[in-house]
Order: sequence, then C-alpha cells, then structure tokens
Amino acid sequence: MIKDLQDKIIKLKKERDICILAHSYMSEEICEIADFTGDSYALSVKAKTAPQSTVIMCGVRFMAETVKMLSPQKRVILSNPDAGCPMAEQFDKEVIEEVKKMYPDYAVVAYVNTTAELKTVADVCVTSSSAVKICKAIPQKNILFIPDINLGTYVKNQVPEKNFKLLSGGCPTHAKIEKSDVLAAKKAHPDALFLVHPECRTEVVELADYVGSTSGIMDFAEKSDRKEFIIGTENAIVQHLQFKCPEKKFYPLSKDLVCHNMKITTLPDVLNCILGTGGEEIVLKEELRVKAVKCIEKMIEYGG
Repeated sequence: MIKDLQDKIIKLKKERDICILAHSYMSEEICEIADFTGDSYALSVKAKTAPQSTVIMCGVRFMAETVKMLSPQKRVILSNPDAGCPMAEQFDKEVIEEVKKMYPDYAVVAYVNTTAELKTVADVCVTSSSAVKICKAIPQKNILFIPDINLGTYVKNQVPEKNFKLLSGGCPTHAKIEKSDVLAAKKAHPDALFLVHPECRTEVVELADYVGSTSGIMDFAEKSDRKEFIIGTENAIVQHLQFKCPEKKFYPLSKDLVCHNMKITTLPDVLNCILGTGGEEIVLKEELRVKAVKCIEKMIEYGG
C-alpha cells in the first residue's frame, strides 16, 4: 500500500538524518513525505537551512546540482538518475561562449533551468517568478536571455526599457500547448479563470487571467474567491490543488501537459535512496561549483 511505503520512508529519513525535497511537479504521494515542496530555487534555499546532513531531491538533475552548489557540505542525492531536463540540456557552455563573442556588451541572464556548467558563463540567474524584477534591476541595458525563448519573450514584454537577445530554446512540455488548446478549454469551462506558466507560448500567455510560476499559480488559486480554474502548467499542479482546495474545481489545460522526466520518480525510488540502493549522488568539482554559484549569488542580490 502507498501509506505503508510512506510510513517507512518517514521513519527511516528521521533515523538517518535525511531531508527530502519534492518539486511541485512530483506526484501527491511523494509530496506528502517531503520535508519541503515548491519551486526548484525555493527548495535549494530550504536545503541550505535544513539541519540534515543528507538531501534527497525528488526532481530533475539541474535542481539537485543547484542544491549542491548552495550546500556543498551536504550529501545530495538525485532520486532517479534518469530524471533530466530537456530545456536545461539544450545549450552547452561552448555554444553560449560563442554567442557571447557576437554580443560582447550583453549580460547573460540564465534561467535557473540550466546545468551547473552553463551557469558558469552567466552573469546572473533568474527564476520564473523573479526574472522580470531582476532584469529590471541589473545595471546592464543589453540582455542575452537563455535558454527559454518563451519566458524570455514574456520578460522582454514586461521590461521594454532593456534590449533582449533570445535563443530558440524552451520547455518542450509547455511549448507544445497551442492557442487552440486554450480556446477549447475556455469553451468547455466558461466560468473558469485561466492560470498559465510563462514558459508557454506568447499566444497562450496572452489569453491568461494570471501568469506566474508554479508556486504563484497555486497561491493565486488558493486565495482567489473564484471556484473554477484552468491550469496551464504541468498537470501535477491540478492534482495538488484538488487536494488543497476540494471545494473548488481545477481543469488541466491539456492532457499532454505532463513532464515525463518528473513523472519517472516513484515512491520506491525514494525508499531506495534512503536504503542506499538507488539514486545518484551529485558531485561537483569545487572549481565548477564556485564559478556556477556566482550567478545565483547575483540573483539573491538583485531579486531576494
């Protein structure tokens, strides 16, 4: 039974001094046994202040790398070694270095959904919730935004006083959603507000009643006095909101809004990590870690 596994995990993590982090796109049964749930950067900050010596990240590789960058003294385990992020892996360091040569007066602003290696060539890092604030705050007028063209376009529209160069990268899960999907969902649920993640295409974002990060979407839906919502991000958020607000109705924008890299992690994976028979320990060379963490420190300086 699921509860039997959960009880065993909760017992063992306390005995073995382990903190479990679960990204919001994880399934409900995994979020229930986590010490903290939320967006990738928020989890990294929580890991830094958590007293436990070992951290299990139920998410994807770049998230575990970020935890290790901010907490080098801790043992960090990625719950499923095959859980990657297609967007984070779309560009490598060498490609961005060549682009920088073409635009030498542009600051490189990297979405947190990037590898540790790619962060070493970035001037500042951003999250989906802090990108607008940070791009406004940095002194540079010219910005090379990597890797997500959709989030970059959203930020560009919010910060018209800056010059942006965007690359053709992005989240394949969010990017596959089209305007027709939104129109169909609105027709099926005419009383529902449409809440969307800025990783979606511009024509999708333009139809939204609210645009924000996964945590922002959940917070908006929980606090709103409205009763019906169409959720334009990974369908796990629909499930979590159904548990949090059973008196409200939540509809997925599309049945295809599923991140298979997130869904690959299971409760037995987490248990195997605790038992030492699964997962992968994240190891970063100190030189790489020191270079990569600088852009995150800048993100904290400008965005809090």
